[in-house]
Amino acid sequence: MIGKPRTGIALALLTTAVVLTGCGNGDDNTAPATSSPAVTGTTTERVAGDHNQADIRFAEEMIPHHRQAVEMAALVPSRSSDPAVIDLAARIQQAQDPEITTMTGWLRDWGVAVPEGSGHGGMDHGNMPGMMTHEQMVQLEAARGPEFDRMWLTMMIAHHEGAVQMAGTELAEGADSDAKALAQQIIDAQQAEIQQMQALLNG
Repeated sequence: MIGKPRTGIALALLTTAVVLTGCGNGDDNTAPATSSPAVTGTTTERVAGDHNQADIRFAEEMIPHHRQAVEMAALVPSRSSDPAVIDLAARIQQAQDPEITTMTGWLRDWGVAVPEGSGHGGMDHGNMPGMMTHEQMVQLEAARGPEFDRMWLTMMIAHHEGAVQMAGTELAEGADSDAKALAQQIIDAQQAEIQQMQALLNG
Protein backbone atom coordinates (compact mmCIF):
# COMPACT_ATOMS: atom_id res chain seq x y z
CA MET A 1 0.00 0.00 0.00
CA ILE A 2 2.76 2.42 0.93
CA GLY A 3 4.91 1.64 -2.21
CA LYS A 4 2.26 2.68 -4.70
CA PRO A 5 1.99 6.33 -3.56
CA ARG A 6 5.78 6.59 -3.69
CA THR A 7 5.73 5.34 -7.26
CA GLY A 8 3.06 7.91 -8.12
CA ILE A 9 5.11 10.69 -6.58
CA ALA A 10 8.17 9.64 -8.53
CA LEU A 11 6.24 9.62 -11.76
CA ALA A 12 4.81 13.05 -11.01
CA LEU A 13 8.26 14.48 -10.36
CA LEU A 14 9.58 12.93 -13.56
CA THR A 15 6.73 14.44 -15.57
CA THR A 16 7.37 17.87 -14.06
CA ALA A 17 11.05 17.67 -14.97
CA VAL A 18 10.25 16.76 -18.54
CA VAL A 19 7.83 19.69 -18.84
CA LEU A 20 10.35 22.15 -17.40
CA THR A 21 13.08 20.83 -19.67
CA GLY A 22 10.79 21.25 -22.66
CA CYS A 23 10.09 24.88 -21.73
CA GLY A 24 13.79 25.57 -21.40
CA ASN A 25 14.49 24.23 -24.86
CA GLY A 26 11.70 26.36 -26.30
CA ASP A 27 13.23 29.50 -24.83
CA ASP A 28 16.62 28.66 -26.30
CA ASN A 29 15.17 28.06 -29.75
CA THR A 30 13.20 31.32 -29.88
CA ALA A 31 15.91 33.60 -28.47
CA PRO A 32 17.67 34.33 -31.80
CA ALA A 33 14.37 35.50 -33.29
CA THR A 34 14.28 38.48 -30.92
CA SER A 35 17.14 40.19 -32.81
CA SER A 36 16.72 41.28 -36.44
CA PRO A 37 19.98 42.52 -37.94
CA ALA A 38 18.76 41.58 -41.41
CA VAL A 39 15.81 43.96 -41.12
CA THR A 40 18.02 46.79 -39.90
CA GLY A 41 20.44 46.24 -42.76
CA THR A 42 17.66 46.25 -45.32
CA THR A 43 16.27 49.51 -43.97
CA THR A 44 19.68 51.17 -44.14
CA GLU A 45 20.15 50.06 -47.74
CA ARG A 46 16.73 51.40 -48.70
CA VAL A 47 17.45 54.84 -47.23
CA ALA A 48 20.91 54.99 -48.81
CA GLY A 49 19.44 53.98 -52.15
CA ASP A 50 17.02 56.89 -52.25
CA HIS A 51 19.70 59.19 -53.66
CA ASN A 52 22.97 58.87 -55.51
CA GLN A 53 26.12 60.88 -56.09
CA ALA A 54 24.49 62.90 -58.86
CA ASP A 55 21.83 64.09 -56.40
CA ILE A 56 24.51 65.12 -53.91
CA ARG A 57 26.48 66.99 -56.57
CA PHE A 58 23.31 68.73 -57.76
CA ALA A 59 22.56 70.10 -54.29
CA GLU A 60 26.21 70.90 -53.49
CA GLU A 61 26.59 72.96 -56.67
CA MET A 62 23.13 74.45 -57.00
CA ILE A 63 23.22 75.94 -53.48
CA PRO A 64 26.15 78.33 -54.20
CA HIS A 65 24.77 78.88 -57.71
CA HIS A 66 21.45 80.03 -56.25
CA ARG A 67 23.23 82.08 -53.59
CA GLN A 68 24.95 84.11 -56.29
CA ALA A 69 21.67 84.66 -58.14
CA VAL A 70 20.09 85.90 -54.92
CA GLU A 71 23.05 88.22 -54.36
CA MET A 72 22.72 89.57 -57.90
CA ALA A 73 18.99 90.09 -57.38
CA ALA A 74 19.65 92.00 -54.14
CA LEU A 75 21.70 94.58 -56.09
CA VAL A 76 18.78 95.60 -58.29
CA PRO A 77 16.57 97.84 -56.10
CA SER A 78 19.37 100.33 -55.40
CA ARG A 79 20.80 100.37 -58.94
CA SER A 80 17.94 99.93 -61.42
CA SER A 81 15.09 102.27 -62.29
CA ASP A 82 13.30 99.77 -64.56
CA PRO A 83 10.16 98.37 -62.84
CA ALA A 84 10.28 95.20 -64.94
CA VAL A 85 13.86 94.44 -63.89
CA ILE A 86 13.09 95.24 -60.25
CA ASP A 87 10.04 92.93 -60.31
CA LEU A 88 11.97 90.11 -61.96
CA ALA A 89 14.80 90.36 -59.45
CA ALA A 90 12.31 90.16 -56.57
CA ARG A 91 10.70 87.05 -58.05
CA ILE A 92 14.09 85.39 -58.54
CA GLN A 93 15.00 86.04 -54.91
CA GLN A 94 11.63 84.83 -53.64
CA ALA A 95 11.91 81.61 -55.65
CA GLN A 96 15.53 80.70 -55.01
CA ASP A 97 15.83 81.44 -51.29
CA PRO A 98 13.38 78.63 -50.37
CA GLU A 99 15.10 76.29 -52.84
CA ILE A 100 18.41 76.90 -51.08
CA THR A 101 16.74 75.96 -47.78
CA THR A 102 15.29 72.79 -49.32
CA MET A 103 18.60 71.61 -50.78
CA THR A 104 20.42 72.44 -47.54
CA GLY A 105 18.00 70.13 -45.73
CA TRP A 106 18.68 67.34 -48.20
CA LEU A 107 22.43 67.51 -47.69
CA ARG A 108 22.02 67.42 -43.92
CA ASP A 109 19.68 64.43 -44.17
CA TRP A 110 22.21 62.67 -46.39
CA GLY A 111 25.06 63.39 -43.98
CA VAL A 112 26.86 65.67 -46.45
CA ALA A 113 28.47 68.98 -45.51
CA VAL A 114 26.62 72.07 -46.73
CA PRO A 115 28.80 74.34 -48.92
CA GLU A 116 30.05 77.33 -46.97
CA GLY A 117 29.06 80.77 -48.09
CA SER A 118 31.74 83.16 -49.26
CA GLY A 119 32.04 86.53 -50.91
CA HIS A 120 29.88 87.03 -53.99
CA GLY A 121 27.74 83.97 -53.43
CA GLY A 122 30.46 81.34 -53.46
CA MET A 123 33.04 82.48 -55.97
CA ASP A 124 35.15 79.43 -55.13
CA HIS A 125 32.69 77.50 -57.31
CA GLY A 126 33.45 79.47 -60.47
CA ASN A 127 33.87 76.25 -62.48
CA MET A 128 30.10 75.76 -62.49
CA PRO A 129 28.23 76.84 -65.65
CA GLY A 130 26.90 80.38 -65.56
CA MET A 131 28.71 81.49 -62.40
CA MET A 132 30.03 85.06 -62.45
CA THR A 133 33.65 85.74 -61.62
CA HIS A 134 34.69 88.07 -58.83
CA GLU A 135 35.65 90.71 -61.38
CA GLN A 136 32.25 90.53 -63.08
CA MET A 137 30.46 90.94 -59.77
CA VAL A 138 32.59 93.98 -58.91
CA GLN A 139 31.72 95.55 -62.27
CA LEU A 140 28.04 94.84 -61.71
CA GLU A 141 28.10 96.42 -58.26
CA ALA A 142 29.68 99.58 -59.69
CA ALA A 143 27.12 100.06 -62.48
CA ARG A 144 23.95 102.16 -62.27
CA GLY A 145 20.85 102.86 -64.34
CA PRO A 146 20.45 101.50 -67.90
CA GLU A 147 24.08 100.32 -67.91
CA PHE A 148 23.39 98.25 -64.82
CA ASP A 149 20.18 96.85 -66.31
CA ARG A 150 21.93 95.69 -69.48
CA MET A 151 24.80 94.17 -67.55
CA TRP A 152 22.51 92.51 -65.01
CA LEU A 153 20.19 91.02 -67.62
CA THR A 154 23.09 89.72 -69.69
CA MET A 155 24.75 88.14 -66.65
CA MET A 156 21.52 86.69 -65.28
CA ILE A 157 20.66 85.09 -68.62
CA ALA A 158 24.03 83.33 -68.61
CA HIS A 159 23.52 82.42 -64.95
CA HIS A 160 20.09 80.94 -65.64
CA GLU A 161 21.39 79.01 -68.65
CA GLY A 162 24.00 77.45 -66.37
CA ALA A 163 21.35 76.47 -63.83
CA VAL A 164 19.22 74.89 -66.57
CA GLN A 165 22.23 72.89 -67.72
CA MET A 166 22.94 71.67 -64.17
CA ALA A 167 19.29 70.77 -63.65
CA GLY A 168 19.28 68.82 -66.90
CA THR A 169 22.22 66.76 -65.65
CA GLU A 170 20.28 65.98 -62.47
CA LEU A 171 17.27 64.80 -64.48
CA ALA A 172 19.51 62.53 -66.56
CA GLU A 173 21.69 61.12 -63.78
CA GLY A 174 19.92 61.65 -60.42
CA ALA A 175 17.89 59.09 -58.46
CA ASP A 176 16.10 61.10 -55.76
CA SER A 177 12.54 61.92 -56.83
CA ASP A 178 12.40 65.19 -54.87
CA ALA A 179 15.71 66.38 -56.30
CA LYS A 180 14.60 65.55 -59.84
CA ALA A 181 11.29 67.34 -59.28
CA LEU A 182 13.16 70.45 -58.15
CA ALA A 183 15.45 70.19 -61.17
CA GLN A 184 12.43 70.20 -63.47
CA GLN A 185 10.97 73.14 -61.56
CA ILE A 186 14.21 75.08 -62.03
CA ILE A 187 14.24 74.34 -65.76
CA ASP A 188 10.65 75.44 -66.24
CA ALA A 189 10.94 78.63 -64.19
CA GLN A 190 14.33 79.76 -65.42
CA GLN A 191 13.69 79.11 -69.09
CA ALA A 192 10.62 81.33 -68.83
CA GLU A 193 12.70 84.01 -67.08
CA ILE A 194 15.39 83.76 -69.75
CA GLN A 195 12.78 84.55 -72.40
CA GLN A 196 11.56 87.52 -70.37
CA MET A 197 15.08 88.88 -69.88
CA GLN A 198 15.90 88.49 -73.57
CA ALA A 199 12.75 90.47 -74.38
CA LEU A 200 13.80 93.21 -71.95
CA LEU A 201 17.25 93.39 -73.53
CA ASN A 202 15.78 93.62 -77.02
CA GLY A 203 13.01 96.04 -76.06
